[in-house]
Amino acid sequence: MNTVRKSIFPSAQDTWESIAARELDSTNTEESIANLQSWNLHVFARPPAPADSPRAGNPILPSDILFIEPPLA
Repeated sequence: MNTVRKSIFPSAQDTWESIAARELDSTNTEESIANLQSWNLHVFARPPAPADSPRAGNPILPSDILFIEPPLA
């Protein structure tokens, strides 16, 4: 049997902070956000949206798959 990393599809309003609070409530917020960003470099390293865009300031899209635990290997 294969083990699969836990992941979620974020909601349209989700931010690093809201996901950290909901999914990683066992650690402090700053540490949780840093962990999420390091586990999801495909989102964290995404170029920022234009300043006049509805997504400005938030690189997370509802179509993203976000890992909520570290790599298994």
